[in-house]
Amino acid sequence: MSAEKNPAEANVKTAGGNAAFHNYLNDFSHIDDPLERRRLALEKIDQASFGWYHIRAITVAGVGFLTDAYDIFAINLGLAMIAYVYWGGSIPSSTSTLLKVSTSVGTVIGQLGFGFLADVVGRKKIYGLELIIMIAATIAQCVIGTSPAINFTAIMTFFRIIQGIGIGGDYPMSSVISSEFATTKWRGAIMGAVFANQGWGQLCAGLVALICVAAYKDELIVANTAKECTGDCIKACDQMWRILIGLGCVPGVIALYYRLTIPESPRYTLDVEYDLEKAAADSGKFSSGQHGNADQEAVEQLRVTERVTAEVVQPPKASFKDFTTHFGQWRHFKILLGTAGSWFMLDVAYYGLGLNTATILQTIGYASSKNVYHSLYNSAAGNLILICAGSIPGYWFSVATIDFIGRKPIQIGGFFLLTVILCIIGFGYNKVGEHGLLGLYVIAQFFQNFGPNTTTFIVPGECYPTRYRSTAHGISAACGKVGAIIAQTALGTLIDHNCARDGKKKNCWLPHVMEIFALFMLVGLFLSFLIPETKRKTLEEIAEEVHGEVDPSKLNRAEKYESSDDHIV
Repeated sequence: MSAEKNPAEANVKTAGGNAAFHNYLNDFSHIDDPLERRRLALEKIDQASFGWYHIRAITVAGVGFLTDAYDIFAINLGLAMIAYVYWGGSIPSSTSTLLKVSTSVGTVIGQLGFGFLADVVGRKKIYGLELIIMIAATIAQCVIGTSPAINFTAIMTFFRIIQGIGIGGDYPMSSVISSEFATTKWRGAIMGAVFANQGWGQLCAGLVALICVAAYKDELIVANTAKECTGDCIKACDQMWRILIGLGCVPGVIALYYRLTIPESPRYTLDVEYDLEKAAADSGKFSSGQHGNADQEAVEQLRVTERVTAEVVQPPKASFKDFTTHFGQWRHFKILLGTAGSWFMLDVAYYGLGLNTATILQTIGYASSKNVYHSLYNSAAGNLILICAGSIPGYWFSVATIDFIGRKPIQIGGFFLLTVILCIIGFGYNKVGEHGLLGLYVIAQFFQNFGPNTTTFIVPGECYPTRYRSTAHGISAACGKVGAIIAQTALGTLIDHNCARDGKKKNCWLPHVMEIFALFMLVGLFLSFLIPETKRKTLEEIAEEVHGEVDPSKLNRAEKYESSDDHIV
């Protein structure tokens, strides 16, 4: 299958290489059989020890999720500031919901669109484009205002949708990139660490809001009511929300270069473009810590010997027809139903739990105040406490355990515990007391992230064939955001159902809404049984076991010729 390595050849440096890059490429240049090159290229990725280039990949991909979470969380805090500028301190609930949901609408578009494009044109060609969209939309939001010819809410909604498209694109792109470049042993931890940057994004947004409020204390504290917030107070609020939202693009700007220069995923090159030599060179350059695709001379170095003429069994080319045929089979469709359905169910409750935030903040002593300074300070500080108490620990518990416990047990266990917790909150809302509600809220936040919120991101990035991995992940993520939209609009409005008519206090139907969320968690629990366990398996092993894909580099010469009924390249 391979020729003896020429000692003189080992000293030949490929163009643009260094010691580490040179040695890796020359290990492949003397091998005649392209299938052997394929095996070695994937083996290099799958069996690599956890190293600094994995940390770099986590950082580059994770910055997108830090920015995503920052942007989404910042608008929640920023709306309180915007309210004093344009609405005298009390923003209409319909306007608030519109500005929040508009991001989710854009996210659905981005997840579907970028997920599809990454499978059609490749990961490299569009990785970074979603970050550019986020950066541009963030800057645009910071410079808009109002005039007789411009409606602030309308233009803000437009740019939030555009920003959402960028945020949505980051889900399938970062998941697939981190999955296809990760070492098999720690793939779950690497993907989980990428996703866990959401927690740091929320933390950063809270910290920036807190610093802004503290910096403008003198202008804000003189206004004991919203009506007293005039002149310098309004100016301070206007500057604060622009600073808060605008700083969200800084991490993206830092990471943009690294995204634009990342090499094409070797798995995409191998399984979709079918360019074995280029994939080997690209993976070598990435492993050596260099950016971008391998130089053409480096690729030609791998083509120095004559290519083997044996037919190579390959999966069919990606197409709409093949997609519908593939997922038209129950054994394949049930996996898509499992990943998309469980993500939908999870996000309904994940975003719906935010309905309890005001009550929780009051419990921990950070209730809203009539004074503008204290109101904004309490909101930022209280949310920071809740993030540190439940969300961030949950993310990193997942990272630490997911490659030992497995994806499926963590997801099923998380859904089960969330079902129980939400049932207790719903049926015992008026009995558990404020402190009991606080404890249950923090525990729910913990098990959302040490549970289905993390696994619903990881599993779709692993369990599909390369040619549809990004598309299927985008579909799954989009279903989740549809659940978020339903939670924020349809179910969110139910909390005040018939309260005024029956003379009851505000949020009188909130316990029943929590019971509805518990039902969604129960359905998510059952849907989780449809997903496969992907722990400590290569992506090729998963594709073979779950989708019946053939890894051509495992075939011996006889098997290649016997596979006449398969697709041939």
